Amino acid sequence: MISKKLVMFVKYLLDFMFYSGYLVCFTLPVSFKIIGRWYPTFRDYYIQMCILFFCSGIVAVWIIGELRKIFRTVIQENCFVHENVNSLKKMGVLSLIICGITLIRLIFVITPATLIIILVFFVAGLFSIVLSQVFAQAVSYKEENDLTI
Repeated sequence: MISKKLVMFVKYLLDFMFYSGYLVCFTLPVSFKIIGRWYPTFRDYYIQMCILFFCSGIVAVWIIGELRKIFRTVIQENCFVHENVNSLKKMGVLSLIICGITLIRLIFVITPATLIIILVFFVAGLFSIVLSQVFAQAVSYKEENDLTI
């Protein structure tokens, strides 16, 4: 079944992203020293960039952790549960936090990519919060239906 294969592929992709995300976050000081040779911003604002990217990275890994929780319920074929509603809410708030951290980065350097990241995480945050409300309603309908049977 192709959909089961796709779900498992995404699950393993999320697992890889989760663990490699921690690795990337904790190697930022070394990475930024190297990158600073070619990009003066990373050399001039080394400490600030390390802190901002580390915070953004940890929050992004947290979002991936919430996605992994949701995928566990997908694999179990039990998606409409309160845990997924909570995960979607957390992902929305965490996305808005990344948006805020990236706004702070604008103090040091303004690039089109930074502006796009802000927009993407702002929309993702709002979308996740709205989707959590949709899931909450679906959970309510499911529980009501389960009581009827």
